Amino acid sequence: MSTDKPPAPRGRVRDFGVGVGYLKPGPQNAITDVAGVRVGHSTVWREDPCIRTGVTAIWPHEGNPFRERVYAATSVFNGYGILTSDIVVEEWGMLGSPIILCDTRHVGVCYEAAVSYMSRIDDAVGVDDVLMPVVAECDDGYLNDNRVLGLRDKDVHQALEEATSGPVGEGAVGAGTGTQQFDFKGGIGTASRVIEIGGREYTIGVLLNTNYGSRHQLQIAGTPVGMTLHRGMPREHREGSCIGVVATDLPLHPRQLKRLARRVDAGLIRTGSVGNDGSGEIFIAFTTAHRVPRRTTSGTINIDVLVEGQFWTHGSPMDLVFEAVTEATEEAALNALFQADTVRGRDGHVLEGFPIDEGVRALTATGRS
Repeated sequence: MSTDKPPAPRGRVRDFGVGVGYLKPGPQNAITDVAGVRVGHSTVWREDPCIRTGVTAIWPHEGNPFRERVYAATSVFNGYGILTSDIVVEEWGMLGSPIILCDTRHVGVCYEAAVSYMSRIDDAVGVDDVLMPVVAECDDGYLNDNRVLGLRDKDVHQALEEATSGPVGEGAVGAGTGTQQFDFKGGIGTASRVIEIGGREYTIGVLLNTNYGSRHQLQIAGTPVGMTLHRGMPREHREGSCIGVVATDLPLHPRQLKRLARRVDAGLIRTGSVGNDGSGEIFIAFTTAHRVPRRTTSGTINIDVLVEGQFWTHGSPMDLVFEAVTEATEEAALNALFQADTVRGRDGHVLEGFPIDEGVRALTATGRS
């Protein structure tokens, strides 16, 4: 086990013959399948003091979200955590900044760095309006030394600057460098689904920073795999949140987006989460279907929204949307678990990588893979 650099990713859950759900994934099976969404990571890995942390940045579109906001909403499964500007998102129903994921210790660093970055690219930030960025945290203090400053502005700026719309790094990378999942190493995971409504295809993507769950709770494809995996337990159980980001190009208003954000709960529950007391499981959903400018000549904009509240006996398209969020969340969580290999951190603490071969054999024995 090398300690001089982060472990390489090991493969996604589908690479090992384990399918999740029945809906079709997007081309990359990632949140970046939603056109315009960009993701960037900055991983910080140092010794003495031992730093195992990082930043993950999500841009909601290819432009400037301070000028062109998108509709958004948040949801909380268990509230022991922080997602900054959640009150603004709930009040205005809009997201006006990139989303920054990090560890608990560095929420303030990331908030300040996001403001300084956006001030650099937009002269109106801090003049015509203030920027209140969205920063969401997970506690990675089991592996990362929380008592020293590990992140700097430049690390946050790097994640923002290098964000792309291509494949997304998973496992022990960015904000997931030091996190745990079911007493194994966790990290970043992502997945997507493509659905058809009214003859048109729409994409739903999910990105998670996983830091939740106890070993015995772990389920894969409905099988309680965690109950059969007893080796490699950490010295002590530590968890601290799961942050979920849902992106879609469906035309939805904020109230509808809140319903999507709540379905992240369902995806995590499929993997065994019960929203443990010390786990802040907090989610944000946004749509790229509309961009809300700061000003228009008429003072209004026209928007389309998905019809809801139909005669449910005739079938509701929202059922399909909810299922897509649930499936993408479940697969994103499993991608994080499969991709993240063993990491040794502060004070000799170790989080072992999920034993893929043993776990898949347990599924095979029950006919689930």
